[in-house]
Amino acid sequence: MESAPHVKFPNPFPCATPSPRRPYPPEPKATRSTCRGSRAVCGASRRRAVSGMALLGAAASCANLLALPMPGQAAMLEPDVIRYRKLDNGVKLEDVVEGEGPEAGEGDLVQFNYVCRRANGYFVHSTVNQFSGESKPVTLRLDSQEMIRGLKDVIIGMKAGGKRRALIPPEVGYIEETLQPVPEEFGPRRSLLSHAKEPLVFEVQLLKIL
Repeated sequence: MESAPHVKFPNPFPCATPSPRRPYPPEPKATRSTCRGSRAVCGASRRRAVSGMALLGAAASCANLLALPMPGQAAMLEPDVIRYRKLDNGVKLEDVVEGEGPEAGEGDLVQFNYVCRRANGYFVHSTVNQFSGESKPVTLRLDSQEMIRGLKDVIIGMKAGGKRRALIPPEVGYIEETLQPVPEEFGPRRSLLSHAKEPLVFEVQLLKIL
């Protein structure tokens, strides 16, 4: 029996016909940069997520530590509680350095340096030059007719070498322009008196009781 002649049929799936490999066309630059940007964003997002989890863990740990009673915590807070005291005239007072010797009393003649600032920390005047360190101490009698009442009450009870910091309300401050201490120079004097109707912070160092 004779074999049928070999007939070559056309391929019904021309796409399946293997073709020689060709290099893929290069991706557009915009596409590559976009992909790289996406990868960078994804990486940054992962880093932010990890950092956020770490911060949450640290916050939880701190919260647990703060919730635990700490021995000596009361002892640490106690100085801050008793550091300031309020006088009957509304002056808030802080003892910085105690000093030595007898205490200054009503009517005593005293010599002291001071720095005056506004309640927001803005510098107003000082008897000590901030650059050279040279000082021009003030000598006044502890009398409400000569000195502003708030500062007088701050200095009463101080010892030589002692330092105090006080917030003086305007009601016991420069209620009259003739009250001391005020700078002799026109500019600093005007600057000080322009803030007479607001609370002032005085840092006082008592040098001596005369």
